[in-house]
Amino acid sequence: MNNKVRYCHGTLLIIFFAVFIWSMLNPKDLFTWFLEVLPAIIGFVIIVSTYGRFKFTTFVYVFILIHTIILMIGGHYTYAEMPLFNWIRDSFGLSRNYYDRLGHLAQGFIPALVCREILIRKSIVKKGKMLSFVVVCICLAISASYELIEWGVAEATGEAADAFLGTQGDVWDTQWDMFMALIGSITALSLFSSVHDKYINLLYEKKEID
Repeated sequence: MNNKVRYCHGTLLIIFFAVFIWSMLNPKDLFTWFLEVLPAIIGFVIIVSTYGRFKFTTFVYVFILIHTIILMIGGHYTYAEMPLFNWIRDSFGLSRNYYDRLGHLAQGFIPALVCREILIRKSIVKKGKMLSFVVVCICLAISASYELIEWGVAEATGEAADAFLGTQGDVWDTQWDMFMALIGSITALSLFSSVHDKYINLLYEKKEID
């Protein structure tokens, strides 16, 4: 791995810690912050602990960082009270704060690229329609699993989990969350598969893959 790649990865790491520290300073609710940021922390631990054995393309690392930032902003303000999306709601007469929809769109979008890279580079599934099908299925499974976790947290903590669930009175919120993840995964594959392939091929050309 050359110095330019190390510099890029180091910069992404600094940005992650800067946003993480900001998010934990006076959050709207500390318990909600912990619940929302926990996936980012777990992801960070996994990425760092496996970095020596499997390095993603910088392309995917950038999207992973974007996802963690979305999570940390949601943890700081709660998904139902994110100021920018409150302004959008009030300005356009919307029925709710839609930041949680963005979060669940990302929950399908970014994992799609992560899963795609693992499946390709580990030669688990060949490129083609089956690869896209498997990736979308994995993303839906991740989304459904997260909804089950939210259900478990709600059962265990009662009203304390209201901000974590962020349903905002929508009885179909769970279904919307999974639908947004589905749209996110399909969008990621449709828009970025070709670009992603170029970054993967570049790694092979530079012999930077383990």
